[in-house]
Amino acid sequence: MTGGGLLVAGTTSDAGKSVVTAGICRWLVRQGVKVAPFKAQNMSLNSFVTKEGAEIGRAQAMQAQACRIEPSALMNPVLLKPGGERSSQVVLLGRPVGEMSARGYHGGRQQRLLGTVVDCLAELRSTYDAVICEGAGSPAEINLRRTDIVNMGIARSARLPVLVVGDIDRGGVFASFFGTVALLSPEDQELVAGFLVNKFRGDVSLLEPGLDMLHGLTGRRTYGVLPFRHGLGIDEEDGLRVSLRGTVRESSVSPPVGEDVLRVAVCAIPLMSNFTDVDALAAEPGVVVRFVDRPEELADADLVVVPGTRGTVRALEWLRERGLADALARRAAEGRPVLGICGGFQILGEHIEDDVESRRGRVDGLGLLPVRVRFAPEKTLTRPAGEALGERVEGYEIHHGVATVTGGEPFLDGCRAGSVWGTHWHGSLESDGFRRAFLREVAAAAGRRFVPAPDTSFAALREEQLDRLGDLIEQHADTDALWRLVESGAPPGLPFVPPGAPA
Repeated sequence: MTGGGLLVAGTTSDAGKSVVTAGICRWLVRQGVKVAPFKAQNMSLNSFVTKEGAEIGRAQAMQAQACRIEPSALMNPVLLKPGGERSSQVVLLGRPVGEMSARGYHGGRQQRLLGTVVDCLAELRSTYDAVICEGAGSPAEINLRRTDIVNMGIARSARLPVLVVGDIDRGGVFASFFGTVALLSPEDQELVAGFLVNKFRGDVSLLEPGLDMLHGLTGRRTYGVLPFRHGLGIDEEDGLRVSLRGTVRESSVSPPVGEDVLRVAVCAIPLMSNFTDVDALAAEPGVVVRFVDRPEELADADLVVVPGTRGTVRALEWLRERGLADALARRAAEGRPVLGICGGFQILGEHIEDDVESRRGRVDGLGLLPVRVRFAPEKTLTRPAGEALGERVEGYEIHHGVATVTGGEPFLDGCRAGSVWGTHWHGSLESDGFRRAFLREVAAAAGRRFVPAPDTSFAALREEQLDRLGDLIEQHADTDALWRLVESGAPPGLPFVPPGAPA
């Protein structure tokens, strides 16, 4: 027996597809439905490692948590990790299979993956009562429709009803809804069941005349109006499209436990990956996290984090060009805390031999840690566990760089030299006891009277966020109608909206 399904598409990128998908998943699992997430193809630098050692988009790992199940490669069979403006690493069923230009991928490779994608979805649907799929960008990208496998391509192949999400906070949501449908072929339009308004502020009754007119124009209903809520953008897919100038991770509103706050500056390096590592810091009362790209912005920081990146050598050059490399060296000389994670750890080392990622050969690092890095063709994908600062730690590793530590103190398979720490372990700061111990070390080195809260549970906070997403769906969407879509597909007889897709 095949389980039900639904594709959550969007009028644009960042319309809210990921969080709506997670919200529907959490609502369904609370109703006793055995549900799984799915995204055929994901373009993201935020990824995660499953227990089986497969790399998938972190958004799908978050959605699996919303379903209260373990993530697997089936949930995100194709992951594209940008390495620049025109090329990406292609990760297929959790394993990298090579670099490819956008032209080469859309020119044929993508369509050949449709069979794999359909098979993965079919396997999930044979196991679960329902599979909630997430699209990418917009289903009306008419230049890419011929090779599409993530929006209407998978919807047509698997006969999935489609719910189109629009971000009304941006404006133009009615035109976006109408235009999305009107640019699809008659066969695609048959599957577009209706719309979901996201991020609405104000009185819904003022919106209803527009929704009625939209129904009259398209023959499709609106399945819900979700109000704007702060702090729901958990595990974002991608930092490439977002300017991080002045961006601050949403921190807890709770006051600090000690007398001082702790300021964390994250270097917004190019091709930044897994910047969600710092979310656990931002969840701590009294910790303020911001992204920076100027050396003067490090001056008042108590901790500077150099995060992961898909372009280690490029990020290293960027730090030098911006003057941030010199600022980091001054911090280290003054005994002020610096933490490097994955690519950031490699940057802090003595030198990098890279014949894989940048193919630049030997490049000098910042020399702040006694570490030498050699890039291996095979990617390390593991879920390590261990102990640091007297506390149990779990994490995950995603990297080509192999680090040889020649000195310092051991630290999560990396090392510490004075006030500079480095590790390949993503997610380590989500281990509550370790995070508190690390922040006490940082506060002491920074001379701050900061005290970590004794009871902050990052896992519990994540569960609260996922429940808030489920609440949004339960309280502001027509859940009976949504379930009918999942169970029975798009309503029959939906009208064609001209002009349709161009020939």
